[in-house]
Amino acid sequence: MLLHLRRILAGLLALVAVGVAVLPDGSTVAVLVASRDLAPGVPLGADDVRSVAVPPALAPAGALARGDDALGRSLVSAARSGEPLTDARLTSADPGVSSVAVRLADAGVAGLLRPGSRVDVVGTESAVLAADASVVAVREGEVVILSADRAAAHRLAAESLAGPVAVILR
Repeated sequence: MLLHLRRILAGLLALVAVGVAVLPDGSTVAVLVASRDLAPGVPLGADDVRSVAVPPALAPAGALARGDDALGRSLVSAARSGEPLTDARLTSADPGVSSVAVRLADAGVAGLLRPGSRVDVVGTESAVLAADASVVAVREGEVVILSADRAAAHRLAAESLAGPVAVILR
């Protein structure tokens, strides 16, 4: 009987120890989330984001904490309401960077691209129009939205008027 009671007591103590180990300590961190479903490529405003408190273990790597970190930047892919926003999900906050839509010469290549992919863009004269451009979004067909420095974005826009461009995956 004494052995039986010891086992029960040991089991209860083990359960208490596990419970104490897994219970959160009450600390939280601020994480910026989408306040509604958001489309990619549209600059974010104050009404598009809100801050929520979450346990540190649940905050994703690169999570944004302040609204200022996201305002004016665009998502590279759609976000659902309540979804945490991370630095990898947003375009550059650099004012020297612009986004431009280009039509690809090979529609099959568009299927290989994802938001965040890095590419070099080549025009009809085999000249590199933009090096290390970032894919912001891939639209139906062969249209891709790229983010590049302003000068490269201007070259891409001008070349796109003449015809499709090719991309080289990095």
